[in-house]
Amino acid sequence: MPNMVELIKSAAMGAVNDSKPMSVLFGKVVSTAPVKIFVEQKLTLNEAQLIFTNNVRDYDLEMTVEHFTEESNSHVHPYKGKKKFRVHNGLVAGDEVIMLQMQGGQKFVVLDKVVNT
Repeated sequence: MPNMVELIKSAAMGAVNDSKPMSVLFGKVVSTAPVKIFVEQKLTLNEAQLIFTNNVRDYDLEMTVEHFTEESNSHVHPYKGKKKFRVHNGLVAGDEVIMLQMQGGQKFVVLDKVVNT
């Protein structure tokens, strides 16, 4: 027969597992318009369930630059100030991603792409 400490541990673990704590998942992008990510045999996530970080989406970034253009036909001029650049990190079909399943299990944060070297 389990002692009191073991019963308390078991009850606590059961409560944690029942609350569906945050967990790490891997998935594969199956489409991008709309985004769908296959996780396992019975689970394919859609955009309504996903939260994207900048690591997995295209976004604009404002940077400060200060240099001269490359010389072309004796034409050189300064290039300085705040400039907007587009970062192309968007998902494409076939990308493998790492995600966090948020507590409760209804939303998933797509953290980054998995890089196989």
